[in-house]
Amino acid sequence: MNDRRPLLELKGISKIYGELKALSDINLTVCEGDWLAIMGSSGSGKTTMMNIIGCMDRPSLGQVCIDGQDIAKESAKNLTTIRREKIGLIFQQFHLIGYLTALENVMVAQYYHSMPDEEEAMAALEKVGLKDRAKHLPNQLSGGEQQRVCIARALINHPEIILADEPTGNLDEANEKMVIDILKELHKEGSTIVVVTHDPEVGDEAERKIILEYGKIVDDIDQTPDGRFGGKREKE
Repeated sequence: MNDRRPLLELKGISKIYGELKALSDINLTVCEGDWLAIMGSSGSGKTTMMNIIGCMDRPSLGQVCIDGQDIAKESAKNLTTIRREKIGLIFQQFHLIGYLTALENVMVAQYYHSMPDEEEAMAALEKVGLKDRAKHLPNQLSGGEQQRVCIARALINHPEIILADEPTGNLDEANEKMVIDILKELHKEGSTIVVVTHDPEVGDEAERKIILEYGKIVDDIDQTPDGRFGGKREKE
């Protein structure tokens, strides 16, 4: 079993909208250095779970602990601070600022966290293979290059958790492989990665797959060669 320290814990999490239960009694632990894929069809609750993990929403019931801190009842202002300091977000839609260069888009994340550092931002772009595209605007970059800028932006503040929402959803096969390779390298270096995806190829690369249906975890699949998560498939 995984004996590393718990970094993210969901305890009895439910999210209720009127009569709809988007999530129902979710219990999940992610430890430092884990790579998790959250999968499910449309309406399964994976986007709701991502929003709660990413401090963009709060649960109706239960506890969300990040590095031991229960954030479930924090104010919107505090959630913004926690997200900025603890989580690196990678979005399917990129959300780059159109009039800023790739380098400047990465430095914006630094600005909201601490102080912009051009040398550090350039190193982040180099890490994702974009040093030579640093001065290009988003509309001068391919979709795959824009997604790699997003990854550099997510990494720049050294987050405890990298949270990726459909990171290959808008990419062709070649760029999808490139993004997967970057995630694999980040994991090898010790990053904790949670990917929300419908793409089986992305899911198959993770150490562990969490399958959601109608707001519940219906499968917890260990994909590690040594069975570090117990070597079993668990049904709720």
